[in-house]
Amino acid sequence: MRGRLDAIDWKILRELQDDGRMTNVELARRVGISAPPCLRRVRALEEAGIITGYRALLDAKTLGQDVMAFAMVGLTSQAENDLAAFTRKVKEWPIVRESYMLSGEVDFLLKCVAPDLGTFQGFVIDELTAAPNVDSVRTTLIIRQNKNAPLVPIEG
Repeated sequence: MRGRLDAIDWKILRELQDDGRMTNVELARRVGISAPPCLRRVRALEEAGIITGYRALLDAKTLGQDVMAFAMVGLTSQAENDLAAFTRKVKEWPIVRESYMLSGEVDFLLKCVAPDLGTFQGFVIDELTAAPNVDSVRTTLIIRQNKNAPLVPIEG
């Protein structure tokens, strides 16, 4: 699909990443086309799965989620059905905000957000280490976030 995107499509993607709340009329003005074809292009980008959604980015600490941590999880088995079962389990845990399957010494890296250390510790002890197929869990607290760039780099 990347090869089929033209300069206007790239401008649309860049503008929407910067401000996903702008109106279609404003988006069209910024990318230099009229509103109807702009809306058609945005819908085509959505249907192609390039634009996957829109959301507000919230500050966790301001909302009382004071602890951020990573949990590095090793599984007993890496068979596909076991990996899928663990992935389903991760999706049930609201404390886990991001999950990545890795290659190497650790099978999964989980980014967790909790209101306090006790809540995070309770999750690790009562749920994560007790989950089926979990062999090892190492955790590390995040002291400070130095960069948060959830956007896809777009040149130009």
